[in-house]
Amino acid sequence: MNFDNSVSLYHQVAPTHGFLQAAQDIFTLLKEAQSRFPNWQRILYLDIYGHKGENGQPDEEMIELQQEFFFSCIAPFLTAFELPIVDGLNPNPQRNDVPDKLNIG
Repeated sequence: MNFDNSVSLYHQVAPTHGFLQAAQDIFTLLKEAQSRFPNWQRILYLDIYGHKGENGQPDEEMIELQQEFFFSCIAPFLTAFELPIVDGLNPNPQRNDVPDKLNIG
């Protein structure tokens, strides 16, 4: 909780966590924030440890997490975000109708 009635969410993806674990952890963090601080502006800070390819760039799972999963599933429910590959503000109003559960198929 911040002094401006916003909530900072911070998650670290461990070297041993793959895409599914990281996605579920981020979703759970988002769900908990909406439950504890309903409709407050949310800002996500994400760090990823390990998960580097041979060229030093993020591996495919973490690229998918940040580019595909994040922008399609998580970003609409945030006001701002800081990821290893990009940071920014949501150009639309933050959505607060967070789904009950995350299904990745």
